[in-house]
Amino acid sequence: MTSLPRVAPRVAKLTVLSLGVALLATACGGSPAPSSSGSSSAAAAGIACPAPSATGAGTSAAGEAGTVPASATTTPTPLKIGSLLPTTGSLAFLGPPEIAGVNLGIKEVNDAGGVLGKPVEVIHRDSGDTKTDIATQSTTALLGQGVSAIVGAASSGVSKTVINQITGAGVVQFSPANTSPDFTSWDDKGLYWRTAPSDVLQGKVLGNYMATCGAQTVGMIVLNDAYGTGLAKNIQASFEAAGGKVVAQELFNEGDSQFSSQVDKVLAAKPDAIALVTFDQAKSIVPLMTGKGVKPTQIFMVDGNMSDYSKDFQPGTLKGAQGTIPGTFAKDDFKKKLLTIDPALKDYSYAGESYDAVNLIALAAEAAKSIKGTDIAAQLKAVSEGGEKCNTFPSCVTLLRNGKDIDYDGQSGPVTFSDAGDPTEAYIGIYDYQDDNTYKPAKEEFGKL
Repeated sequence: MTSLPRVAPRVAKLTVLSLGVALLATACGGSPAPSSSGSSSAAAAGIACPAPSATGAGTSAAGEAGTVPASATTTPTPLKIGSLLPTTGSLAFLGPPEIAGVNLGIKEVNDAGGVLGKPVEVIHRDSGDTKTDIATQSTTALLGQGVSAIVGAASSGVSKTVINQITGAGVVQFSPANTSPDFTSWDDKGLYWRTAPSDVLQGKVLGNYMATCGAQTVGMIVLNDAYGTGLAKNIQASFEAAGGKVVAQELFNEGDSQFSSQVDKVLAAKPDAIALVTFDQAKSIVPLMTGKGVKPTQIFMVDGNMSDYSKDFQPGTLKGAQGTIPGTFAKDDFKKKLLTIDPALKDYSYAGESYDAVNLIALAAEAAKSIKGTDIAAQLKAVSEGGEKCNTFPSCVTLLRNGKDIDYDGQSGPVTFSDAGDPTEAYIGIYDYQDDNTYKPAKEEFGKL
C-alpha cells in the first residue's frame, strides 16, 4: 500500500491575513525531524498540529431579563417564520441541530410573550439538495402561508435556487449555514442575511492551520458547486500564501457515487495532507483513501462533512483527522437546552446560528414595530451593533421596549452585520476526530472580515 511521503521539517510560514485572523492556540514551530528508520507514519510526513487548547465546555454568558414588559405596539396577525432546512439529501445530517436551534429560539421568544403581543408561528419545510426541486416547492408553500422570513437554506447551492424567489416576494431569507462568498454581492434587495461567515474566513483559517501542522503540499477533493469551489479557492489561497503548494485538486459533481479516479489522482501527487471539501460523499471517499495508506492525521475536513461517523467506519478510521466548522463551540448549557427540544441530537453544527437567526428576526420585528419582511430587514443591522450588549430574546426585547438601542451577541459568537448582511466577525472552530469516529472541539480561531 502507498503512504504519503516524508517531508523535511520546517517552520510554518504564516501570513498576516487582511482578515485579522487571531490564533487562539499557540502555533507549532514545525514538526520534529524525521527518524532515520524510513517510517511512513503521519508524524514522519510532517503533520504535527498544535495541541488542543479548548474544550468547548462551559456556559453561555448570562443575559436573562426579569419580567419582560408588554409591547406597546401589537400586531393583528402573528409573525410567521418558515424554515427551509435539510431533512433529506446530502446535508440531511445538518438538519436536526439547525431545526432544534430554530425551535429553541421560537420557544424562548414565545415564553417571553412573543413578538408585538402575539406568539410567533413557525412552519418547517425540507430543503432537500441540489439534485431535487424540493427547495422550490417548499419555498412556494412557505410563501403561500404568509411567512415574513425564512431560515435557510443550509446549502449555498440550494439557496441560489430560491433566493430570488424569496427576496422577490419581499420576504427575509436568513441562512444559518450559507458560506459562499457569492451572496455578499447578490442583488437581494437587502433581504438576504446570514449568521455563518463567508468561506473567505473558513478558507483562510483551514489553509493556515494546515501550514501550522507542517504540511508543505496539499491535495484536494472538491464538490463542484458554489460551496465547494468557493471554499477550495480560499483554502488554496491561504495555504499557498503561507508557503505551501496545492499539488492536486480533483472535482466531482453532486450525485456522483464513484470517487476512485479522484482519489487516485490526488494520491499520485503525493501530498503531505488532503483537504476534503465535500458533503456526505466523505463516507465513500475516506475508506478509499485510508485503504491506500493515507493516515487519518493527514485528512482535513470542513463543515460540509464534519459529522458523526461512528456507525459508518471501523473504530480508529478517522482518529486524528481534523476539520473546521464556522461558529464558536456550543456551550454546555446551550446543548442541554437543545436536548430538551430534540433528545436524539448527536451534534450541534449550526444550531447556534439557527437560534440566533430566530432571535434576530424577532428582535428586528420588535424594533420595526412591524412583521413585514422589508421592515424587519431594515432593522437587522441595527439590532446587531452599536447599542447595549444582550444575548437572549428576553433581555434584548426588554431593552428595546424600554427605549434602548441593543447590540445582540448570540450563541454563534458576536453578530455584527455588514451592509451586505454578512457577519463582519466570527469564530471558526477546529475539531479533532476520536477513536470512535466522533469529533471533539480542539481550538477556536477568531477573525474579522
